[in-house]
Amino acid sequence: SIQQWHSMYTDLPNLTTKVSVQDRSILETNHDDSRLIQPARLQAAIDQALLSFPSTSTRAFVRPSGTEDVVRVYAEAPTLSETRALNLTVAQAVFDLAHGTGTRPSSSSVLP
Repeated sequence: SIQQWHSMYTDLPNLTTKVSVQDRSILETNHDDSRLIQPARLQAAIDQALLSFPSTSTRAFVRPSGTEDVVRVYAEAPTLSETRALNLTVAQAVFDLAHGTGTRPSSSSVLP
């Protein structure tokens, strides 16, 4: 029933940001966009960032836009401060490892 489903579901703080890149086509995701296939170093950096958070409900992934040279960064964690920290870490990794353009993401640019 809907009540049973609702009792099993916990809505966690989440944050989505965009990072401008030179060429979004260098990012290749798996079939459900949950992991990067290329660049492998960027997926490794996301995996490493997730290890910094003890909760198994923490997650992050990135996906390239279908229409513009940006990468969307999604982060979810038990607290808003953890969500912001994870989102910033992943956004900076995207900028550094996927040829970001403009200003490197900072704590002031990652706000809900």
